Amino acid sequence: MSGWIFETLMLVAFGLSWPVSIAKSLRTRFVRGKSPMFMIVVLLGYVFGIIHKILNPPAAGAGFMESNVIWFYWIDLLLVAADLVLYYLMLGK
Repeated sequence: MSGWIFETLMLVAFGLSWPVSIAKSLRTRFVRGKSPMFMIVVLLGYVFGIIHKILNPPAAGAGFMESNVIWFYWIDLLLVAADLVLYYLMLGK
């Protein structure tokens, strides 16, 4: 099995947790207990993954999913960024 399959599954698994966190923040308007430093480190991890994919593109003739796994990094990055923004917007409330 190709490594990109496991990479995609990892990104999907990690990505599933962020909508839950965002929904909880919106529903409860409570962000205490969340760690902005943790979210920043996770954001950096996704940025580094994107840079890696840009510097090491898939081989010519790669399949659709293998060629587009970078989009999972972008989606996860946007979800974490949204949760971080909510953290700072709701912190003073």
